[in-house]
Amino acid sequence: MFSKINIFRGKNVLSLLFLLFFSFNTSNLLANDLEEHAVSQSSDSTVNNAAEAHAAEGHDDKVDITAVAFEHILDSHSWHLWGHGEEAVAIPLPVIIYSSTKGLQIFSSSKFEHGHASYEGYSLQAEKILSSDANETIYDLSITKNVAQMIISMIIIVLLFSSIAKAYAKTGINSAPKGKQSFFEPLIVFVRDDIAKTNIGSKYMKFVPYLLTIFFFILLNNILGMLPIGANLTGNIAFTLVLSVITLIVTNVNGNGHYWHHIFMPPAPKWLYPILIPIEVVGILTKPFALMIRLFANITAGHIIIISLIGLIFIFKSLAVSPIAVAFALFIDVLECLVAFLQAYIFTMLTALFIGSACADHNEDGAHTSDDDVHVAKANH
Repeated sequence: MFSKINIFRGKNVLSLLFLLFFSFNTSNLLANDLEEHAVSQSSDSTVNNAAEAHAAEGHDDKVDITAVAFEHILDSHSWHLWGHGEEAVAIPLPVIIYSSTKGLQIFSSSKFEHGHASYEGYSLQAEKILSSDANETIYDLSITKNVAQMIISMIIIVLLFSSIAKAYAKTGINSAPKGKQSFFEPLIVFVRDDIAKTNIGSKYMKFVPYLLTIFFFILLNNILGMLPIGANLTGNIAFTLVLSVITLIVTNVNGNGHYWHHIFMPPAPKWLYPILIPIEVVGILTKPFALMIRLFANITAGHIIIISLIGLIFIFKSLAVSPIAVAFALFIDVLECLVAFLQAYIFTMLTALFIGSACADHNEDGAHTSDDDVHVAKANH
């Protein structure tokens, strides 16, 4: 199949420098975004109120770190780039609404003017589209920021691996890989041999396409989400829920007789069945639930920590805090690069483990039978 090579020979120093440069610029862009937010709030307050009235109302021109953090990690109907308020620069996205009275409605999110205006009886409040007609039921099918990034990542993956497949079709699989093949081949081999084959067993090739898809899909979106202007797709619990439900379906559809026998007829005294069977059934759901929460929590927490560390500069309003805040933010940013790969690996590995436990062959004692045991049994026979 694929040849195993070391693609980082002689490039470790350059890779590290690029990583540090990328992390520093990420922290710098976040700091600029927070500063623009503070300046925007300050200028708006100055225009609307005199200095004395401003102080009397309790405004202190402090940047709202919570608002900036949630703006980055939550979904929205427009793709925010930088700035806040009237000076915000954002890419409008299509708003698609199905109304119980008006039917299908399609228009640009720019009609809402960042939530400050209504359009055709619809308004945007806290990224939720509401109708002025209380009797109207609407279904929001809009292309939001997370949906847009998911489409972009799908296009990237299809184009990338289609070009790699064409390259292999021309050069063959026995020649040394070149270009992007040399980077992705070790990852593909790793998922195939160390994740799928190790955890699933002899039937692993059936599930390799699915495991490769979720590994690279999660990895790509983890990396895109680290960009200040990127969408936090893998930190969206709805996204991780769908991935975990797909894993649940794949696992249980391919479960063999031993798997279901263990759930509904566990190896225990029958008087314990009323207790054990509900526990086993609940266990079917807790496995994908753990996948969903783990990916969502780890990715979201990293983003919040980085933004919060940069926000310390504006909370304390002191340049003395800047070196410490940027240093810690840079450290967490570098750590997030590792987490991006680690969470993609963990999700894929646990998925393979769940599928393997449902598909594994068992011997007479109920223990899992490995490929080596099968070969030994055939040889003895």
